Amino acid sequence: MDVKQSIHIEGGDYGHIRVAAGEHVRITAMEGPQVADLWAFDADDTNIFLSAEHTRSTLEKLMPGVGDALYSNRRHAMLTVVEDTSPGTHDMLMSACDPRRYELLGHEGYHKSCAENLCKAMDEAGATAHELPSPFNTFQNVEIRHDKSIAIIPPRVEAGQYIEMRAESDLLVIISACPMDIADTNGPDGKTRPILLQRLE
Repeated sequence: MDVKQSIHIEGGDYGHIRVAAGEHVRITAMEGPQVADLWAFDADDTNIFLSAEHTRSTLEKLMPGVGDALYSNRRHAMLTVVEDTSPGTHDMLMSACDPRRYELLGHEGYHKSCAENLCKAMDEAGATAHELPSPFNTFQNVEIRHDKSIAIIPPRVEAGQYIEMRAESDLLVIISACPMDIADTNGPDGKTRPILLQRLE
C-alpha cells in the first residue's frame, strides 16, 4: 500500500486523520518506547466510537492481535489489526490521563494530558465528543498481578516498530502521544517521544 498522508506527532502532542473504509492506519513509535492513545469515531456520527469495553467482551481477550478487530459501542468492527511489528503489547484497561490524574500523582500546575489532547483534536477536526471514551492504548504495557492489582510498566516497543490497522468504515482517528512523564507509562526515563501517524491506501 502507498502512504497517502503522514503526521509527525511530537511527544505529548496529538494528531488526527480521516480514513475511508478499506484504507489503513499505521502508528509508529519513531524513537523508542512511547504510548499512543488511540480513539476512533464514526465519520458521520461521533456518538459511535471505538469502545475498549465492547472490544474486550466481543473478543473475550484483554488485547487484540493480528486478525482481531476493535469494536464500536454498537459492537460493529471499526478497525482490524493487519500487522504488528511491535511485541504486541497494548492496553484496553487504562483510561486516558487527565488533569486530575496528574494532581493525584503530586504534580502541581498545568500538565498536558491525553484527555485534553482528544478535545483539542476534536475541535480542530470540526467534530464534537459527546463523552470521553477510554482509548486503545497502543504500545502500553500493563501488568496484571496475582494479587489482582495492576501496574503500569515500561513499554516493550522499540524504535521503528508499528501497528497497522484497516478501517472497516469511514472514521476520524485521533492519536495522543501520551505526555505522561511521572509514571512508567513511557519508560523510567520520564521522556516522551514522537509518534508517526500515517494513512495508507
